[in-house]
Parts: sequence; C-alpha cells; structure tokens
Amino acid sequence: MFFIGVDLGTSAVKLLLMDENGKIHKIVSKEYPLYFPHPGWSEQRPEDWFEQSMAGLEELTAECDKSQVRGISFGGQMHGLVALDKDDRVIRPAILWNDGRTGKQVEYLNQTIGKDKLSRYTANIAFAGFTAPKILWMKENEPENFERITKIMLPKDYLAYMLSGTFCTEYSDASGMLLLDVEHKRWSKEMLDICGITEAQLPKLYESWEPVGTLKAEIAEGLGLPADVKIIAGAGDNAAAAVGTATVGDGGCNISLGTSGTLFISSEKFGVDANNALHSFAHADGHYHLMGCMLSAASCNKWWMDEILKTADYAGEQKGIDKLGENQVFWLPYLMGERSPHNDPDARAAFIGMSMDTTREDMTLAVLEGVAFGLRDSLEVARSIGVDPKRTKICGGGAKSPLWRKIIASVMNMKVDLIESEEGPGYGAAILAAVGCGVYASVEEAAEKLVKVVRTEEPDPELVQKYEEKYQKFRKFYPALKDLF
Repeated sequence: MFFIGVDLGTSAVKLLLMDENGKIHKIVSKEYPLYFPHPGWSEQRPEDWFEQSMAGLEELTAECDKSQVRGISFGGQMHGLVALDKDDRVIRPAILWNDGRTGKQVEYLNQTIGKDKLSRYTANIAFAGFTAPKILWMKENEPENFERITKIMLPKDYLAYMLSGTFCTEYSDASGMLLLDVEHKRWSKEMLDICGITEAQLPKLYESWEPVGTLKAEIAEGLGLPADVKIIAGAGDNAAAAVGTATVGDGGCNISLGTSGTLFISSEKFGVDANNALHSFAHADGHYHLMGCMLSAASCNKWWMDEILKTADYAGEQKGIDKLGENQVFWLPYLMGERSPHNDPDARAAFIGMSMDTTREDMTLAVLEGVAFGLRDSLEVARSIGVDPKRTKICGGGAKSPLWRKIIASVMNMKVDLIESEEGPGYGAAILAAVGCGVYASVEEAAEKLVKVVRTEEPDPELVQKYEEKYQKFRKFYPALKDLF
C-alpha cells in the first residue's frame, strides 16, 4: 500500500510516496513563483499550487503500482487567504502567511476589539499573518472582491477541494485563522460577525486524519489512480511536521528550521499563556499544542549565503567555525518582522557588536546563533507557564547542519533528536493518510511505530553556561531598538 503526503510550501510543493511501513519510496518537488507586488506584501496564485501538484502527482506515481495508492493527505503553509467566487474561480492571488500589509487591521482587532476578547473567542490574539486580518483588509481595500466571496479556505484546503470537490479544513490549520474557537473546536460566531462573514462561507471542520472524500473521477482517470483513493484532511505545516517527527501526545517538542522557525510543544490539555505570546492551537493528533513561530529562521541563513556572501556552499561556510560561545557579534533575526513572542511586523534584522577584527565566520555564526536565541524566546514563554521540555526533535532544512544542531542543543539546554526522515510536513501528511485509511488506529500509534531517531545532540555543559550569558544579552536588544523600528 502507498500513501502520498503533499507538503505545500512557500517556494515549492514537495510530494512524498510512503508505504505502510513508513519507508519513503520517492520524493518530487515542484517550484512556483512568489510575488511581492508592494513592499511587505507576499502573494501566490493558487492555480500554480494545483498545477504543480498535479504535475508532481503524475511524476511521483509514474513508476509505482498505482493500484496500491490508498490515500493522499496534506501539510501546508498556514494562514493564507484563498477566496473563491460562486463559480469556484479564485478571486485574487492568495495573501500569504508572511504578508505584512494588515498592520491597521491587526491594531483594530487587538486594540479596539481587544486582546482579552480575541483570546476568549479564539485562544489567540491577532498577528499580521493570520487570516482574519486579511479578510478585514480585503473588506476595506477591495470591497468589490470581498462581496464576491463564496468560499474562504486555506492553501492546502484549496488542493483538497480541487482534488475531491469537498469544501473542508481541519482544526490545526483552522486554529491559525483567528476565526476558530480553539478550545471548543468550532467556528467563533463573534469573530465571524467582526469580519463580516458567515459560516456558510467557511469550510466544514474535520480532524486531521479524517477522510473528506475521494479523488474526483476525472482526476483519478487522468493520473491513472484508483477512483477510491481517499483524500484525508491533513494539517497545517507545523502540526504535520510534528506528526512527522512523532511530536504527539503529552509533552512532546519539535523545533522546525524551515523558511520560518517554530517551537512546537504538544499537550493533551488546552492552555493559553497570559500574554498570548505563544499560539494555542489544536493539534493533528486530536489534542492541542503551544507554538512559538519566528518568521525568519533558515531563511536568515539563506539570505546571508545567497544575497550577501553570494555562495551556494552552505556547509563550506560553516567549516571554519569552532569558537562557539565566544562570538561578540549578535544577529537579530527579524528580516520580515517577527511574530512570537514580540508580535511586531515592523521589527527588523540587525548585526550588533562588530569590530575591526570581526570575521566572515563570526557573522555566519551570529546568524545561526540569532535564530537559536529567537527560538529560545518562545521556550522561555512556555517555561513561564510550567511547560519545560527536556528534549526536542528537529526538522527542516536547517536541521541538516550539525553545527546548528549543536548550537540549538546548548542554547536551549535540551537534547536534540534528529530523525531518520527529514521530510517533516510531507512525511507527517503521509502518516495522516495511513491513519485515515485505517492502517493505524491513531496518529500517536502511527507516529510511534514509524518515526525513528538516528542521532541525538547533547547539550554541552560549558557551552550551556556561555550561551546563557549571551542569551541574556541578546534578549535586551529588541526592547532597546523597538522604538527605532
């Protein structure tokens, strides 16, 4: 039996073919454009997602026994606003998670409506990337388009809709819309009223492992797949990555070093920190999770390597770095503003502490350390409410760097487990598909059986002490510079 995980990312869609034993047979990646029509804006065409996903499915299944494909599920970039009209046509390009145009709407929600009310309605406060502020922006700035909206959905749910015809979402991704009553797992009537939309415009809610339908007949025929291939609801990219790293059940932890960076802590109980610095979302295992999200993580290193150093030799740039904990250069990782814990779209990146003897290696190291310190900020919030994990899984492109893993282990003072599959959301999506098709009784059972740890990075006690001192200095920089941003 085969199960397909579709990871709808910001730069590409990655498709993964997995068997019922968790073995990955093939991976295909298809890129699509990212548009920046104005400073701070970030958009994509949903049609591009579907077109490239279809091409990817065709290539992924070209050499396998197609009759053995049982289910398809998704992990996807969260928060994006996809709006369809009465004829199911995309009304405008999707406004993405890293789009910063909604400052006015975020201020209205947090200040006029009030953070206390928002937290009571949804367990979260407004952030620039969330979906509800985007709806308000569209209502105010594109009223003709707003009036045409018949369906509001998230990026991965557009794929599910196009493949199955089912207008659906699931709790983990819906948690990041600021429209869901997370604790009670239902749409918030108060938030719908605030945004001027109706429940009829929103998709039906499912658990992440639940089947929402089967492949449309014409798509199954076109791909040569069985007509009864199940489409499984899937999860937001971070929840899917957590499944793919077995961060499920109570007290699991995962760090994702992708374009954005996340600290993800799974919990059987619903909880919210006092300042809503962490997101309180539903999890793909049927329970809940706390999540701190920084908008620029591995993308900081990519920017530094690609745009500044003009090199593709990422590993080579890290080879000469050995004096950990002694770097006098700091990096504030706010290339696109910041979400957790500062919630400041105007925050900006900065190097601090350079001198005449600062080297290229010092600055490269500062970028890696700055991202680790940014993630530590979210861990400190979790610790403030009594959640203190002692070890974490790690995934994402940045997890391939042994140096970065070593830094994170000592900055966090946690054991860092690298797993056999580094495919995060795509692997988690394939696991959800296997659960949805009945191969496993629960997400927890599947994750425990299929996910294997291959290496553990232990925190170095001497480095832990050095990085503790550096982190205490790091956390003073943002408050000192905030007014300048």
